[in-house]
Amino acid sequence: MTKAILVMNEDTRDLVYPSFIREEIEQQVDLVKEPITKNELIKNLSILEEVEVMLSGWGGPKLDQELLDAAPNLKAFLYAAGSIKNNATEEAWDRGILFSTAVHANGLPVAEFTLSQILFCLKNGWQFVRNIRNSKTFPQKPFQIKGGFRSKIGLISLSTVGRHTLELLRPFDMDIFVFDPFVKEEEAKKLGVRLCSLEEIFKQADVVSLHTPLLQETVGMVTGEHFQMMKEGASFINTARGAIVKEKEMLEVLKKRTDITAVLDVTDPEPPSEDSPFYTMDNVVITPHLAGSEGEECGRMGAYMLEELKRYVNAEPLKWQITKDQFDRMA
Repeated sequence: MTKAILVMNEDTRDLVYPSFIREEIEQQVDLVKEPITKNELIKNLSILEEVEVMLSGWGGPKLDQELLDAAPNLKAFLYAAGSIKNNATEEAWDRGILFSTAVHANGLPVAEFTLSQILFCLKNGWQFVRNIRNSKTFPQKPFQIKGGFRSKIGLISLSTVGRHTLELLRPFDMDIFVFDPFVKEEEAKKLGVRLCSLEEIFKQADVVSLHTPLLQETVGMVTGEHFQMMKEGASFINTARGAIVKEKEMLEVLKKRTDITAVLDVTDPEPPSEDSPFYTMDNVVITPHLAGSEGEECGRMGAYMLEELKRYVNAEPLKWQITKDQFDRMA
């Protein structure tokens, strides 16, 4: 029977790998030890000698040369979370370790959160919330809102989350604009989206949603000038990373353009400093980086890796395997 081990943070282990998933894992492989943390593993690397599969999640270990030397039989690393930037190493790639992640599972709740905010923003929901709070009365109808009919949505990057969001938007009567230098015109036609520049996204869209991975090349790619271009009453949603936006420039524009609403699930830093304008500006909505898997949603990531484990044990191709090229573009 294949030897395996589960290594990740203790505080989220039962959320990611609830008991019913761990029971199934134990039916598929021989766990050499009860689940442990990275620090516990580092103190006793010898337990890896016969391990062929390492199941992991948040707080998983880095597969550096020391660990690899202690795990001569290790062949697969199944990661029940998103990015493996803190786990995969050149030594591991060179040795041919198989990497699989639950990035698609983690992307689903982000896309669901994004869809909820797109629809709410198209109803001018946040503007109504703040106006009613200030005026203590309801505005007169008819309401001047864009709504979901023939509105224009701008997606910045068809990353994993961006593509999930695109799929969730399909049932709606909306025109989708996309900025993504890795997407070719032929693919865009198949997806039913219109490729355009970053500037055009901000000029055309009623709602702009940011899904770009945080890379050296994307830091600060969204500037104050982009916000200045936005349509009257438009909205901006960021569920990616705060550092992709030049936030000081964004805030300066938002102070003048009070018609624009920014919904920010991420900031740089997180949380913002106590004196940050994010907390007090009427046209800024901040949430505590909750779009990704939280609570019982985390179990979906463990379930994805359980299915990958079954494929591995049955010598089937992994569905969510990450290649080196994909890793290099990963946030």
